[in-house]
Amino acid sequence: MAFSNRLFSVAVYSFIAFFVVICAVPFWMVVVDSFASESSLQTAGYQLFPSEFSTYAYQYLFQGSQLWRSYSVTLVVTVVGTALSLLITSTMAYVMAHKKAKFGGLLSFMTYFTMIFGSGMVGFYILVAIWLGLKDSIWSMILPYLLNPFYAFILVAFYRTIPYEVNEAATIDGANEFTTFFRIIWPMTVPALATITLFYALQYWNDWYLAIMFVDNYHLHPLQIMIRQLIANMNMQSYLQGGNVSFDKPLPVKGVQLATVCVTIGPIILLYPFVQKYFVKGLTIGAVKG
Repeated sequence: MAFSNRLFSVAVYSFIAFFVVICAVPFWMVVVDSFASESSLQTAGYQLFPSEFSTYAYQYLFQGSQLWRSYSVTLVVTVVGTALSLLITSTMAYVMAHKKAKFGGLLSFMTYFTMIFGSGMVGFYILVAIWLGLKDSIWSMILPYLLNPFYAFILVAFYRTIPYEVNEAATIDGANEFTTFFRIIWPMTVPALATITLFYALQYWNDWYLAIMFVDNYHLHPLQIMIRQLIANMNMQSYLQGGNVSFDKPLPVKGVQLATVCVTIGPIILLYPFVQKYFVKGLTIGAVKG
């Protein structure tokens, strides 16, 4: 029995190690090959250990001020949008989950209704750009994502696992609803809030759809749009270069594509370890009540 258990453990850990290697090798190649020279990428392709190293792709990427400007726009949108979205979603979910909320059922129906039926692109554009007047505004990249119905229902399921006697005890002690929520319920829902925070941060950080619809001013272009424009321009210049147009150095088209991946995923990789311990618990708690 002991030998069979040990053999099973060895097999499981071997499979996990193999899976980790399979996941880590592409990431390693992206990071290492971003420092490879363009000539080595064109001749040998992507390699585990490039034959020639160069920082020209990063030099090309970081030249000028647009990258820093786009980075600051993305950071502002992500931080402000995530904070406001977390506040609005958590408070609305609390009302929907509250047993004695007067309009909880109506809010639940309206939230569920928006998950099934949308306004369409034309109505969405008219609302944001014309009625709200948010064309070429940083708020056009924040306000449309303030409330995600799916995330709200995740929090509703979490809130319903908290005994209602907690609210009654707080009411007996003289606490109003705001005090009960922010000083008692809020600290008890940290796992779910951390999960929703990560979801919203990823959504704001990776979004390009709102910017391409509502932002024409390149000073307000977020990181994703800047990268899209950069790669498109480089592809055009590379095409002209193939048409006998001379440049001082060959354009690092492949190198810049790899370098932009490393630049854009950095903050998210740094954020994830802080919320990882809450992530699984926040997804599973509330799914089963017992």
